[in-house]
Amino acid sequence: MLEPRLVVLIPAHNEADRIGAAIEGLWRQTRRPDLIVAVTDNCTDDTAAVAASHGAEVFATHGNAHKKAGAVGGVFYGEQGGGLLGLLQRMEFQRYAWELNRTGGKAQVLTGTGTMFRARVLREVRQARLDGLIGGGDGYYSLASLTEDDEMTKAVKTLGYRAMSPAGCAVTTEVMTSLPKLWHQRLRWQRGALENLRDYGWTKVTARYFLQQFLMGFGALSFLVYLTFMATCTTVYGFPGISPFWTAIGLIFVVEKTVSVRRAGPVAVLVAALMIPEMLYDLFQHAVYFTSLWGLARRSEEKWVPAGMALYKLAPRARRR
Repeated sequence: MLEPRLVVLIPAHNEADRIGAAIEGLWRQTRRPDLIVAVTDNCTDDTAAVAASHGAEVFATHGNAHKKAGAVGGVFYGEQGGGLLGLLQRMEFQRYAWELNRTGGKAQVLTGTGTMFRARVLREVRQARLDGLIGGGDGYYSLASLTEDDEMTKAVKTLGYRAMSPAGCAVTTEVMTSLPKLWHQRLRWQRGALENLRDYGWTKVTARYFLQQFLMGFGALSFLVYLTFMATCTTVYGFPGISPFWTAIGLIFVVEKTVSVRRAGPVAVLVAALMIPEMLYDLFQHAVYFTSLWGLARRSEEKWVPAGMALYKLAPRARRR
């Protein structure tokens, strides 16, 4: 019997500054790949040359108008740097990892940061598209989706697979270093998630995702109403004083926020305890949410903006229930 080979495909668009680190991370993993192929898409920089210098084969595409190829993946953490904005993103990712650990690695969305599928699963996904059981065209992944990792998660779950992100499968991804970059990234994520739900409709798989989106919107509106109410009352009647009951509730909230980011380091714990930086970050996320809803209602086109390469350590797989 022939020994299975491990081949890694890295989709890349203008990633000359970081694709070398991603490739070196793959070479150092426990099961060294037999082949790494950098799929350089419409690159105008030295991505191909850098990839080749680190031992990868290069497959270059030009004039490709489709959105990026997809992946499913592991537990992702933010790279260092980016100042306070980068720290807030690392705290956000750390909380997601914390939630994954609490649920035994059952992922809501298998991230595109790092990925591994059984070939059989991909063939089943494509056949389901051809049979009309799921949408997304007739390929292995949907060319129309802004967030192919989210769409692929719904596809494999619809076919009866569990989406797993094991704790030992850690990957490091880029953090956005400016608000405009973060805005474009999160707008794509949020808009893509909403469009995928629209395309899949209400099913036993998507019901929980619809509920999450509803609760997200309800929470955002409630937060805005609360801030407006407090600002109005303080302006009209002065500071309302401190309520023991609401103070206790607030302390519980602060404890949960700090405990969930403790592995991100003492600075993260301090920022979580201060609350105000994350409140502003939440307002930013709420603005992204409502902008995405408005764009979906107007059917405006959202374009993909590259968010950077990932540094790989190991990748997960989908498992059948």
